[in-house]
Amino acid sequence: MKILVTGGAGFIGGNFVHYMVNKYPEDKIVNLDLLTYAGNLETCKPVEGKSNYKFIKGDIADREFIFKLFEEEKFDIVVNFAAESHVDRSITNPDIFVKTNVLGTTTLMDAAKKFGVKRYHQVSTDEVYGDLPLDRPDLFFTEDTPLHTSSPYSSSKASADLFVLAYYRTFGLPITISRCSNNYGPYHFPEKLIPLMISRALADESLPVYGNGENVRDWLHVEDHCAAIDLIIRNGRVGEVYNVGGHNERTNLEVVQTILRALNKPESLIEYVTDRPGHDRRYAIDPTKLETELGWKPKYNFDTGIQQTIEWYLNNKEWWQNILSGEYQQYFEKQYGKK
Repeated sequence: MKILVTGGAGFIGGNFVHYMVNKYPEDKIVNLDLLTYAGNLETCKPVEGKSNYKFIKGDIADREFIFKLFEEEKFDIVVNFAAESHVDRSITNPDIFVKTNVLGTTTLMDAAKKFGVKRYHQVSTDEVYGDLPLDRPDLFFTEDTPLHTSSPYSSSKASADLFVLAYYRTFGLPITISRCSNNYGPYHFPEKLIPLMISRALADESLPVYGNGENVRDWLHVEDHCAAIDLIIRNGRVGEVYNVGGHNERTNLEVVQTILRALNKPESLIEYVTDRPGHDRRYAIDPTKLETELGWKPKYNFDTGIQQTIEWYLNNKEWWQNILSGEYQQYFEKQYGKK
């Protein structure tokens, strides 16, 4: 099979590229990424020499480019990770989120429809459900939870999901959607909570924590997420949504404290900062449908996964230091020339 992975130089997409290239040497994996600030081609270094891997630079919202690409490559499966995903950035600049997350999605589906793609998979987020109250630990997001967004980011992702479902109902496009909880693991862009705290703690810099740090997230190791998507695109029912969660709820403060203990750093580095507007209180996913229908089970719990993640950042300082210095943005020119 030939599989298009969009956003494959990002965090989750990059890990998915690694997973698929190594697990399925008989399949051809094409990585399409625009290499905006969060796209880091150095993430894909370990698979660059593989015969079943190819990288293409491009914009999923560029209709002419996308249709030409689909006509030439004849993809069997499309997995769309490409998205603007940072909530804080969506608050200051919502327009780019609409362009990439909504128009990019419809452009990909129009091409998939025209050129007979056998499965289009949309990678979404639990943030489309809004949030849950902190005093109701018995409540979880299911696939039937109404969409109730809080930020321009989650609104753009919910809009994309509705378009995907509409293309299934209106045009019969063979789609699936996955909605995941917060991912963590190797190759996570350093502006996100866990890698940000690791890099700042190692430098003995202050660790900014929103509000009182009591916001709760359900953490999912990125490798477990990749395995779930692999199952869904191969065995998931067309037209269905699948929630992917790790059963690993932690407050943001607990996550930061865990990192500090692992690095033997003092809690005095924590600095509480003004909470961001519309900050969701709690996310918690019920992945029962994925577990019962497709037999998915997470490999990592948070205690083992966070230790593995911290060790990865300690052993791969050059990767994230290149991001902090901005050098990672020159890698494409070095590797591929100015194309």
